[in-house]
Amino acid sequence: MTHEPSAAANDSPGTLPEKVQTGNIWRLAIAQALAGANSVVVYATGAVVGDKLAPTPMLVTLPISIFVVGMAACILPMGMVARRHGRRTAFLVGTGAGVLTGLLAALAVILGSFWLFCVATFFGGSYAAVVLSFRFAAADGVAAKRRARALSLVMAGGVAAGVVGPQLVNWTMDLWPGHLFAVTYLVQAAVAAVSALILLGVRLPQPTTAQMAGGRPLSVIACQPRFIAAVICGAVSYALMNFLMTAAPLAMIQCGHTQASANMGLQWHVIAMYAPSFFTGRLITRWGTGRVATIGLALTGLSAAVGLGDIDLTHFWGTLVLLGLGWNFGFLGASALVLECHRPEENTRVQSLNDFIVFGLMAIASFSSGGLLSAYGWDVVLWVSFVPLALAVVALAFAMRRSGIQNVRQGAA
Repeated sequence: MTHEPSAAANDSPGTLPEKVQTGNIWRLAIAQALAGANSVVVYATGAVVGDKLAPTPMLVTLPISIFVVGMAACILPMGMVARRHGRRTAFLVGTGAGVLTGLLAALAVILGSFWLFCVATFFGGSYAAVVLSFRFAAADGVAAKRRARALSLVMAGGVAAGVVGPQLVNWTMDLWPGHLFAVTYLVQAAVAAVSALILLGVRLPQPTTAQMAGGRPLSVIACQPRFIAAVICGAVSYALMNFLMTAAPLAMIQCGHTQASANMGLQWHVIAMYAPSFFTGRLITRWGTGRVATIGLALTGLSAAVGLGDIDLTHFWGTLVLLGLGWNFGFLGASALVLECHRPEENTRVQSLNDFIVFGLMAIASFSSGGLLSAYGWDVVLWVSFVPLALAVVALAFAMRRSGIQNVRQGAA
């Protein structure tokens, strides 16, 4: 950010000084890394703990599904908090939920309570819902031409999450004999508390009267073909990532691989999710949101095809890495497309609506993943993923075609 002309920092009255923009991005990126580690802990351990505590095999992935429900249920309320009191207040509420997640999960493991563990993962989803807004917060007070890059740089903080999260599980999962992962969850709570301290230094524009009013009706904004395409592409990218990642660790164990191997696969998956973020913003600026999102969908399809090839570690890990890459291009491309669909005073409402729809659909995918894996096996989980991929490609192509036609008409006029 600091190598770009400082004049760009003053393109609009609401633009923050460049030094503040840079500080915000660094703090949000670090907080993204810490929060991402919390999410990795849930994904790496949720199905395993569920397998030990659930009253029936059909419910083993329910804790992870509840995590996603928590995301969907809390996105709109957190957006309202951000609109009325500022994003930083919403951030601190979210990190409080993250601390509570770790404490309740540790207690659930100690007591052997499956349902308390589900309550814990719901609060974990609440934390994740707030973390999702970090990417949009990075674009607040930033000149329009630099927003895609700011968004992607914050998401790049997830690279550290991909390393820290699985290792945190490996280092701590056996430290309390007889209570697998109890210490892991206590450390998870401490990591969320550190994230809160870092977020205290974030300086973002305070909500204006226009932002509190909200701008145009959401129904008008939601009817735009570009917004519809952004939602579908974001939902499919995230839902399929969650759909396959939820099932993968348990499928690996069922196929005779170790928990450490599953953790390693998740580590490289999360690194693949976030590492491209160092340059995804530049690609979006150069190629456009539609092309980058399309590449993401293609990579996700390729990941499912690799998974269908075999059940050895190479194929599982290959699936998870390609799935992470596909998520990065698909989800960041869709997120950047959302930024093109609203006015400044509409940002928190439109962004919250987008994330609510995305994670509501993702919750459905997460619920179905465990049942499909238990009833039909890993191959069926992979085959099913091609259906929503096809839908997303069609929606994106239609929106881009409509946009191209409108641009031609405007040029002719």
